[in-house]
Amino acid sequence: MADEEKFWDASVEELSKGFVYDSVTEEYVCLMCDERFEDGVIFERTGTFYEAKKAIVHHIREEHHSVFDYLLSMDKKYTGLSDHQKDVLRFFKKGLTDKEIAKEIGGSTSTIRNYRFKFREKEKQAKVFLTIMNELKHEKQDVHDLIPVHKGAKMVDERYATTVEEKDKVLKTYFKEGLNGPLESFPSKEKRKIIVLQHMMNRFDAKNIYKEKEVNEKLKAVYADYVTVRRYLIEYGFMDRSRDCSEYWVKK
Repeated sequence: MADEEKFWDASVEELSKGFVYDSVTEEYVCLMCDERFEDGVIFERTGTFYEAKKAIVHHIREEHHSVFDYLLSMDKKYTGLSDHQKDVLRFFKKGLTDKEIAKEIGGSTSTIRNYRFKFREKEKQAKVFLTIMNELKHEKQDVHDLIPVHKGAKMVDERYATTVEEKDKVLKTYFKEGLNGPLESFPSKEKRKIIVLQHMMNRFDAKNIYKEKEVNEKLKAVYADYVTVRRYLIEYGFMDRSRDCSEYWVKK
């Protein structure tokens, strides 16, 4: 499974680049797809050879077009932006004038200027809020820290407000033979259900595309009613599948 914690723990500067350096594995890691480039290794990209750091930059350009496009494509629950606001930002990125943008989307140049003003105000608020949250991180919270919400999550609400302590307690309750063992029963409560499903996703690699039979085998090793679990993995946005349901993959 992709390391979503890496994505959410990345600094603004790292998110802007689209990758982080993992000092433990000595790899440059793409924050959008978890593709890794080992430091010291030479990589070939479209006929040219690059060192790892240069290779991941080309990878992001080739596979994701740009970090800007990837971030704008994320759900509103993460960006806080409407589709219309995203369109305006795309035109800003292209360097269009207020008059040109107004012609593209309709409205007046004063409306576009108002967008520029509101976005700058939003930026100021974001900086202050990030600083506040950064200060909170200095406090020792440990078990009271909230676990990250997976990027494919739908209708994020209080069900996802789970602390590390709560998660550990739930997993111990439902995986009595250990975290790598079978699931004793499938929880009925939504919050517990999400915790269990998120843990079960550790059995899947974000880089792979799985046949339905492979998914069934992995889930069957954990819980007898694998069909129900598979359905919930799709329903809660942990996995996605092809239209004919023949292929499955981790939702990013």
